[in-house]
Amino acid sequence: MTTDGSGYSGVFVPEEISHVSAQLFKNLIGGRWVTARTGKTFLNVNPARKDDIVGEFQASGPEDVNDAVAAAAEAFKTWRLTPAPQRGEILNRTGQVLRDRKEQYARDMTREMGKVLAETRGDVQEAIDCAFYMAGEGRRLFGHTTPSELRNKFAMCVRMPVGVCGMITPWNFPMAIPSWKLLAALICGNTCVIKPAQDTPLSTFNLVQALVDAGLPAGVVNIVTGSGSQVGAPLVEHAGVAAISFTGSSEVGRQVGMSAAGHYKPCSLEMGGKNAMIVMEDANLDLALDGALWGSFGTTGQRCTATSRIIVHRAVAKEFTEKLVARAKALKVGDGLDESVQMGPQVNHSQIETSAKYCEIAKNEGAKILTGGHALRDGAYANGHFFEATVVGGVKPGMRIAQEEVFGPVVSVLECADFDEAIEIANGIPFGLSTAIYTRDVNQAFRAVRDLEAGITYVNAPTIGAEVHLPFGGVKQTGNGHREGGIGALEFFTTWKSVYVDYSDKLQRAQIDTEE
Repeated sequence: MTTDGSGYSGVFVPEEISHVSAQLFKNLIGGRWVTARTGKTFLNVNPARKDDIVGEFQASGPEDVNDAVAAAAEAFKTWRLTPAPQRGEILNRTGQVLRDRKEQYARDMTREMGKVLAETRGDVQEAIDCAFYMAGEGRRLFGHTTPSELRNKFAMCVRMPVGVCGMITPWNFPMAIPSWKLLAALICGNTCVIKPAQDTPLSTFNLVQALVDAGLPAGVVNIVTGSGSQVGAPLVEHAGVAAISFTGSSEVGRQVGMSAAGHYKPCSLEMGGKNAMIVMEDANLDLALDGALWGSFGTTGQRCTATSRIIVHRAVAKEFTEKLVARAKALKVGDGLDESVQMGPQVNHSQIETSAKYCEIAKNEGAKILTGGHALRDGAYANGHFFEATVVGGVKPGMRIAQEEVFGPVVSVLECADFDEAIEIANGIPFGLSTAIYTRDVNQAFRAVRDLEAGITYVNAPTIGAEVHLPFGGVKQTGNGHREGGIGALEFFTTWKSVYVDYSDKLQRAQIDTEE
């Protein structure tokens, strides 16, 4: 394991690691790896094997945030003037570095987050794709030109960087989501301070190390680890931070949004979902079952886009539900580093408690647990945070299990009489992130695309599977109107400047001197 002496190593995972040998990771501030001013640390623990300590990270405080923002503000003076194509070249090299380290970084991620290797490889791949996509934007970042209403006057608008951007990221996609935020912000000429989730800081370190190794100048990206109250809140409130990008729970997102609004700064919120997959009577049921299994239990249900509700036409509900239950029972649950495992652990004990709580709520409301519903604690599961793949039947639209986000491997099955009722049930929630419909009827498919209240709709595919070049986000309580990914991210991380060049050599008054 090589290190530059700063406490950061380019390769993180020894074969076995214990508390006493856990590597110490430091904050990255102004290009230097430094310990927190608090003198405190916290442990990053493998959710599949609680005796496996992935690393020791800084439990930072407001003073560390101040240092990081100051470093980012200083770096902004030169980074904003770096030509965008040159910024793109750094992102292109970052994509190449990530591609070379994909397997190592995927294994790091499985150890700290739990999801299976096939999925963590996909998580790293998403960062690779994002790096190459945003690198190309360095030769675009298009503005507009338009005719002036006056003679001998030129009018255009151009994109300008926002400034220092604060980022608060979740644990479920610990490299992909930071890449959405960081790489979009960087190509636009911004500098960044990022606070990764305490459960999964290592993957953000890996992403930023790839940027550093690709030639990113000191201070352009800074990492401060720690809690939401001690790092996240001071970052949102800091006068030197021009914009906030947050992904996480609706409860915390509401607080972030209110705080940002009180400080007159733009804030992008990506929050909860209660995503519906509609299965019509003419659907390819085998395909729909594949989608239901992947959408419901991929990432152990810990996705904001997870398939949480399956709305099945009454004509095929019995057959579909029986087959879904059988396939859910057959899923192999275990340590995600085992290539044969199909579903890993939940990220921590709190998430297990939430899944169990909602199963009890569902039963008390009159629904039936068709399979699962319990934590797995015996034998090979005793040292981790495992929960059974769970299917809940007899669910009615108004039940809490059909309205509130669980963020675990728990899916509800609801029946509908026809297409119109399916759309009504799907839309009858406070969230609007992702939706899906399985049907062979092209007319119904396009009506669903039009009528489903969501930021994303899939036809004959599950509610998960977003690609980096399209906008990502939702409506209603899922977010506040901003988007990540593709051009949506560029809109948030730039501000428009209108430019007028008058070459008439005389005073011309807009809206007044329009006639000669």
